[in-house]
Amino acid sequence: MLKMLVQLVKPLVKPLMVFALMAMLLFSNASGALAARGGGRIGGGSFRAPARTSMPSRAPSSSYPGGGGGYYPGGGGIGFPLVWGPTFFVGGGFGGLFSILIFLSIASFIVRSFRGRGETDEYGYTTPNISIAKVQVGLLSSARGLQADLQRLGETANTGSTEGLTQVLQETTLSLLRHPEYWVYGGTEMSQAGLNAAEAQFNRLALSERSKFGEETLSNVNNQLRQASAQAAIAGAEAGGVLTQSEQQPGEYIVVTLLVAAQGSLKLPTINTSDDLRQAISQVGAVSSDQLLALEVLWTPQMEGDTLSSDDMLTEYPSLRLV
Repeated sequence: MLKMLVQLVKPLVKPLMVFALMAMLLFSNASGALAARGGGRIGGGSFRAPARTSMPSRAPSSSYPGGGGGYYPGGGGIGFPLVWGPTFFVGGGFGGLFSILIFLSIASFIVRSFRGRGETDEYGYTTPNISIAKVQVGLLSSARGLQADLQRLGETANTGSTEGLTQVLQETTLSLLRHPEYWVYGGTEMSQAGLNAAEAQFNRLALSERSKFGEETLSNVNNQLRQASAQAAIAGAEAGGVLTQSEQQPGEYIVVTLLVAAQGSLKLPTINTSDDLRQAISQVGAVSSDQLLALEVLWTPQMEGDTLSSDDMLTEYPSLRLV
């Protein structure tokens, strides 16, 4: 019985070994390709708290005697003036209770209003809500003009000022809007948070996208420009086997990611069509310099001639939708 089993399995050993070897080579090349692929990054900004111009939300203590801690002396004991009259507040009886109910209603309304505006800091001042928006566009690899535009922006942009970052945002969105014929995939993500939580959320999204790059071959953040030499970048791409020509392998892609942190409410549509994507790009591009807190423009691959395959798109950007 054992001898018959060996005879049956023996012819399959060699094909199985060949298949295993091919699979090993295939996956090692794929992992090397992903590791070698470079990306570009333009950004900057700060989540500094805005100047405090409003009064603290905590009520100050009173130094007036005889009224239960209020500003007005003389009865009532609830810290606000009693209105004397034949119908309403008559010295602490039913009128006093009725006054307390009105006061509690007003206080509840004020608290809800402040909560809708934002959170309070350690000094009791309210901080505004911050919108964190992510817009991603997957384009055909033939969109070489966009890669060139982003390369130029990365090398020349002033990312050390809010005005410069606003210009980067506007020029990037304009470049995307001028070439809708290259759009294939799109996606958006939106959240709102107070100042401290918004910074953590923004950094989390930026790190998640940057981790998809093997390296940042071009980076201009807060006016700190770093760029890999062309020879080193080409050598690294060729070593990883990722430098592909678009005419040899059509249908490959470039992905551009916009991360925007802005004061106030910013709403983006869910991407189902190219019109939804156009609206999302236009809305983030319209954020003004007095609203913009931080910006990240990320794109991969950064080098002309390098592209993402369909498998790369499915692996690294599974949430993007066809438009």
